[in-house]
Formats: sequence, C-alpha cells, structure tokens
Amino acid sequence: MNKKVPKIYGLVLAGGKSTRMGSDKGLLSYHGIPQQEYLYKLLENVCDSVFLSVRDEQHAALGSEFNFVIDKNEYKGPFNGILSAHSEYPEVAWLVLACDLPMIDLAALKQLSDSRNTDKLATSFASKMSGLPEPLITIWEPSGLQKAIAYLKTTESSCPRKFLINSDTELVHPSQDEVLYNANSISDYEFVKSKIATTNES
Repeated sequence: MNKKVPKIYGLVLAGGKSTRMGSDKGLLSYHGIPQQEYLYKLLENVCDSVFLSVRDEQHAALGSEFNFVIDKNEYKGPFNGILSAHSEYPEVAWLVLACDLPMIDLAALKQLSDSRNTDKLATSFASKMSGLPEPLITIWEPSGLQKAIAYLKTTESSCPRKFLINSDTELVHPSQDEVLYNANSISDYEFVKSKIATTNES
C-alpha cells in the first residue's frame, strides 16, 4: 500500500514584533508590494494553499484575499506561529517562510519543494557556509511537528533550529546562499534594497 503524501500548505510568519527593525517587517517593500504579500504570492506557486501567520490584533487589517492563522500563544518564538498552523491543519506539511527573507525567490522554493523527503521529519535549507538548518525556510512534515510538540514539553529550549539539528532532517543547499539572507535591521533593509536595485539595473 502506497504511503499517502501529505499536501503542502505555505505559511508566511508575519506575527513577530519586529523590534530590531523598528517597523513591521511584513509590511516593508523590497519588490514593490508588502513583503508578506510578496512571499504569500511566491508560495502560491508551490503550495496547495497559503496562509499568513499573524497576531490577533493584525488580522483585522488584512484584505479578504489572504487566508490567515491567528497565533494561539501556546509556545515561544517561531514555534508559536508554526504550531498554531499545525493545530488548525494537522494533516498537512507546512512550507514555512519568515517574513524577513527579501532575497528568497521562486527558483529556490521550487528547489526546496522538489527536494522534499517525506520520510524525514522536515526538509530544510542549510547554507553551504554553516551547514546548519534554516527552520524558517523549511518544509515541516506533520510527524515532525508532532515530535516538536513533544520536544517542547521536555526542554526549556524553544529554538526550532536546535530541534532540527537533533532530528532526522533532510538538508538542502540552495544554489546561492544569498536567498537565505535575513533582513532584521534598518541597515539590512537598506543593503538589500540597494542590492535589488543594482540587480535590476544590470
């Protein structure tokens, strides 16, 4: 009997407080539209359905064109949004993207999707330099998220990277490490904007 492969739903983590950036990272524009919308549209190309992960006070401002999952605030850090989504749709895998990934593109997402190993707990991008999994550019299988819940009950760490390092994770190296770049500060934002502008001119 063939194993049934779970569908992939996309999740843009847009519920963070963005304290280092000083403004909502999901609403910053690198590509002419708010970053959370840009990522949402990218995920629509590789996922069966897509959702924004948001805080309760954010969802009223969202347009009707977005699906969303409201954070349940049961867990700390990024696991809060990921496991809130898992609670709503526990049978699917989640391709999770943080909203502070301005360099990620469709080619990279297709590479990750094509490299998915459903026999592992997750399929994660890892930079060639560090070799460490990037939990917020990862396809989390339902079994992996179930194990994450058990993990969080037995440890003080809420770090999803630490969980992936110590779990059966498929690591995928992107064609270019720059697609994994995190923009967490104003200087990061300005650097990426100038880099995109230079690329567009060439």
